[in-house]
Amino acid sequence: MKSVVAFLLVGMLILCTELPAGRAWSCPPVRITCALHNPPNRCLTDRGCPRYKKCCQSFCGKRCISRPSPFPV
Repeated sequence: MKSVVAFLLVGMLILCTELPAGRAWSCPPVRITCALHNPPNRCLTDRGCPRYKKCCQSFCGKRCISRPSPFPV
């Protein structure tokens, strides 16, 4: 039993190290847009966002968002 748990932990560590670092994930699609002609942007590029966040188009302007969860809730 202990060897199975150790094997799973090693596998998870390998997967985590092979994942791309930084801001390699992409922004989620926007299905609804607001009616404002020039909506306010809270950021212009990824550099204007805190660490681990990305500047993405939202339903009304751009804003900094966190990486979406890989596991649906």
